Amino acid sequence: MFSKIAIAIVALALALPAVAGNDEAIARRTQESREVVKIFMGKLKGELQKAMKHGGPVKAIEVCRNRAPLIAGEMSQQTGWRVARTSLRYRNPNNAPDAWEQLVLRDFEARKARGEDVRRLEQAEIVTVDGQKQFRYMKAIPTGKVCLACHGEKLDPAVEETLNRFYPQDRARGFKPGDIRGAFTIVQPM
Repeated sequence: MFSKIAIAIVALALALPAVAGNDEAIARRTQESREVVKIFMGKLKGELQKAMKHGGPVKAIEVCRNRAPLIAGEMSQQTGWRVARTSLRYRNPNNAPDAWEQLVLRDFEARKARGEDVRRLEQAEIVTVDGQKQFRYMKAIPTGKVCLACHGEKLDPAVEETLNRFYPQDRARGFKPGDIRGAFTIVQPM
C-alpha cells in the first residue's frame, strides 16, 4: 500500500517530462523535496501547536525531542531519502550539520543579511560524496513568535530547567523573530 507521500512523489514524477539533464533532475527533485518538507513541517507544527495548547513550552520540548525524530524517520522510510532538520545553532547533537549543510546555512544567513525573505530561502543541487552522486535540498526554517518560548533570549525557568536537563550543550537559544532557526534537509540518492 502506497503512503500519501509516495503517491504524491509518483504523481509528480509522472507529470514532469523525462529527465534529460541536471537542470530537469534538479527541478523535479526540488519539487518532490518541497512536497516532503511541506508534509514534515505540517505534521511537526500540528504536534507542536497541540503540545503548546495542552502543556505549554515544556510539553513542546518533548515533541521536538521525541516526535520530531520519529516524524523524520517515518518520512525517510517512506521516501527512501534522508529527511531531517539541522541548524548552525543546534540543540540536539544528532542534528549537527554536515559540511554541505554548514555551507548552505551560512549562505542562507548571508542571503538574509542582503534582504532575502527567510521563508523563501532554499538550496538544491546535485553533489558527489565519496564518488556517489546525490541530490541535496535544504529549506530554511524561520523563527516565529511561538518558537521564542523555547529558543528565545528570555526563557521561563521551567523551560530552562528542562532544556538544561535534556540538552546540556544546547546552542539553540537567543533567537529573535525572523532569524533562521535552522533548515529542513533532504538527501536523495541518485
